Amino acid sequence: MSSAFPEIYLVRHGETEWSRSGRHTGRSDIPLTEVGEAAAGKLAERLSGLSFAAVWSSPSARARKTCALAGFGSGAVIRDDLAEWDYGAYEGITTKEILADRPGWQLFRDGCPNGETPADIGARADAVVEALRQVSANILIFSSSHFLRVLAARWLGLPPEGGAHFVLDTASISVLGFEHDLTEPVIRRWNQR
Repeated sequence: MSSAFPEIYLVRHGETEWSRSGRHTGRSDIPLTEVGEAAAGKLAERLSGLSFAAVWSSPSARARKTCALAGFGSGAVIRDDLAEWDYGAYEGITTKEILADRPGWQLFRDGCPNGETPADIGARADAVVEALRQVSANILIFSSSHFLRVLAARWLGLPPEGGAHFVLDTASISVLGFEHDLTEPVIRRWNQR
């Protein structure tokens, strides 16, 4: 299913020890596992034949390594606004551990102490959406799960909290685009592995 309109390919980085164990990984630079590196390498096949006006990556080592193993590292532009959610006091902690101390907590509603709020990450996502609309061409983005989920929500005009309704596996590909014209943003494909 191709489109006459620009498409934004979103790639979540490959597996890390922390993503495998469910630990919140915002600003910590945890390397890819061997499984994560293999999956990142397979992205090259999955993305072959596609052309992009630009390749953007989060500054995290896991996103940059995924980008490089997928064959796009040499032309990638590192953008700080693509960084994963700053989890503050919850960095390296699982949701189960957080809920034991703070029952009812929800990342997309409550944010993180000493970290980012949903409004903070929503503002970063809005800046990326604006940049994407300015370029108006096919773009490939490498980043992390929670940021990409908020980016998808903001692409659709949903509040940042809407990112809670999307799930992303490691080394997955999703595609944002348009339906009938450039005023109708849609999700064309989601969480393809």
